[in-house]
Amino acid sequence: MKKLKKSVNEMVSIAKARITEITAEEAKKCFADDGVLIVDIRDVRERQKLGFIPGSYHAPRGMLEFWIDPESPYHKEIFGEDKRFIFHCAAGWRSALAVATLNDMGFEAEHISDGFAGWIKADGPIEYPKAKKE
Repeated sequence: MKKLKKSVNEMVSIAKARITEITAEEAKKCFADDGVLIVDIRDVRERQKLGFIPGSYHAPRGMLEFWIDPESPYHKEIFGEDKRFIFHCAAGWRSALAVATLNDMGFEAEHISDGFAGWIKADGPIEYPKAKKE
């Protein structure tokens, strides 16, 4: 097996050391604030199966840089708003890497260190997708 220069654990540790992290408990205190946008980068299937933070915005991890860059043809206007952006994934690994990349681009963001799992543990409110009508 080929040895990698850095493991995913190392990459996440490096990212976490240079970004702003908040806990799910801290995020609960501000999630209903109109000046805060919680961004869920989990796969759509995770949101469907486990639910999501009410009012959160879904931005799949694979499109983040494109949706945030105002020069990209895929730019989403919501990321140009004057808000506090807090990203999360399931456990805080993907969002740590994502926020480090976004910070490198000059986009100010932070992430929930313990992810959606922490949100559940902190007894944060959860919304579930509405069943599709046939």
